[in-house]
Amino acid sequence: MVVDARDIRKTYSMGEATVEALRGVSLTIRKGEYTSIMGASGSGKSTLLSIIGCLDRPSSGSCSLLDRQVEDMSDRDLAGTRNRFIGFVFQTFNLLPRTSSLHNVELPLVYAGMPGPERKDRAMAMLERVGLASRADHRPNQLSGGERQRVAIARALVTRPALLLADEPTGNLDSRTGESILELFSRVHEEGNTIVLVTHDPQVAVRGSRTIRLKDGFVEGDTAS
Repeated sequence: MVVDARDIRKTYSMGEATVEALRGVSLTIRKGEYTSIMGASGSGKSTLLSIIGCLDRPSSGSCSLLDRQVEDMSDRDLAGTRNRFIGFVFQTFNLLPRTSSLHNVELPLVYAGMPGPERKDRAMAMLERVGLASRADHRPNQLSGGERQRVAIARALVTRPALLLADEPTGNLDSRTGESILELFSRVHEEGNTIVLVTHDPQVAVRGSRTIRLKDGFVEGDTAS
């Protein structure tokens, strides 16, 4: 089991108000699954992704990643788990603007302490895998939106993570470019990677093998695509 979440609740205090973002969510993610988490804005999907991705802890309930309990981890343990076991792809790419595609992809390996030559070889191989070896020396402002997202995907995969998390990865792309990114995710899944993708778009959600629908902090449905 890659993810095992039980009765996850997350409450935020906003001044005198209390917001219940998650109200008892339970789910499991098995190795090799491609799961879409779908819901409207405010449904709790990004909050759930943050907990699964060790970016946050639940207010109550339990969530384990590869048998490690997220709620019991220190901040240092959370950071180490993110670096070793999770790859992230964001809607806004989150690339360093003043450095090359190659160095952006290398960055997680720098944090992991990998020696320079091995790090560079692996990052270049990953850029080749996403079709951007020829753009290795280009900075983000020299790339199209689709190319920037491919660099972000290469960066997410370079550590060979147990879990790839994507938060609205086509949200800033036109439909044609978005389709090419979804095709890349499908190929990544076919190679055996476990993927959890958050989206509000049903046409994106059906690209996965399973769709979990959230509404108002609850699981409204869990179906195979």
